[in-house]
Amino acid sequence: MSESRSHRPSSAHSGVDPQASSGRLGFAQSANFYLQQTPRQLPSRFLYDALGSALFDAICLLPWYRITRAELELLERHAATIGQAFRRNGRVVELGCGNGEKLAALLANAEVPSVRAHLIDLSGAALARSLQTLAAIEDLDLGVTTHEATYEDGLLELPAEPGHPTLVAFLGSNLGNFDPPGSAAFLGAIRASLQPRDHLLLGVDLVKPERDLLLAYDDPVGLTAAFNKNLLLRMNVELNANFALDRFRHRAVWNRHASRVEMHLVSVVAQDVHVRDAGLTFRLEEGEAIWTESSYKYEPDGIRRLVESVGFAQRHQWIDEPAGFALTLFEAV
Repeated sequence: MSESRSHRPSSAHSGVDPQASSGRLGFAQSANFYLQQTPRQLPSRFLYDALGSALFDAICLLPWYRITRAELELLERHAATIGQAFRRNGRVVELGCGNGEKLAALLANAEVPSVRAHLIDLSGAALARSLQTLAAIEDLDLGVTTHEATYEDGLLELPAEPGHPTLVAFLGSNLGNFDPPGSAAFLGAIRASLQPRDHLLLGVDLVKPERDLLLAYDDPVGLTAAFNKNLLLRMNVELNANFALDRFRHRAVWNRHASRVEMHLVSVVAQDVHVRDAGLTFRLEEGEAIWTESSYKYEPDGIRRLVESVGFAQRHQWIDEPAGFALTLFEAV
């Protein structure tokens, strides 16, 4: 599970997703594929329908979920330094824009007179919310282009603009949804889309005490449990499934060996499940789980080594120690 739970393709699960689409057909094809894996699983991007996104916004307000506030504060505090990366007639590309508040915090404080922004997100609703948020920034000549696409496809859609510096922002610890090989491959794809001296701004959640991690992913209010169970509700509505939500419980675990938090939906009884529009029927035994998301956690120096291995050099790193969150600026070399 990424800290931002933004809309993105996920590499956290095993296998090759047959359809990287957020549409109903892609949802059905992915459900058919992943629910037949061992263990059973679902891509985390499908957590984000309208209700799931609203539940995530509420999660970000919880006292146990600190990284969204920490990242916003880091962006505001260091915006002028970050802004130097695109100060000369440049552009900012945000992968997974959510509601737009993080990019708005950066641009409103970056001390640049004008900038062009490209927003890449699978969710049309998220793009629309971001446009509204960015439109409220005062005293900034801002042009915005939206791309309703996967990260990879959106990067390919960007026009080549030699001589115009680009900053790619990948925030909210979205990198945590990629397993180690997937994260390196994806960062390599970002590097391939950039010219030397372009920049990458990366927000990543850090390893911290297990108790703090589990409170963020299994809060006492039950919002994260509702967020997780909403995936089953979405399948009932969109894929004509018969999940009984009261027959599942939310479980979050810290996998120390893999350095990741995992989210699961555990069947509390033996039951038969039908996902009719995915052409799938299967039996869940009591205690059997569906793995819905993973979020990998990093050490600060590990972030540097990972990103530098694909052709970047670290220029700045800012850490919020109480929240355990790092914001790092890299330059393409």
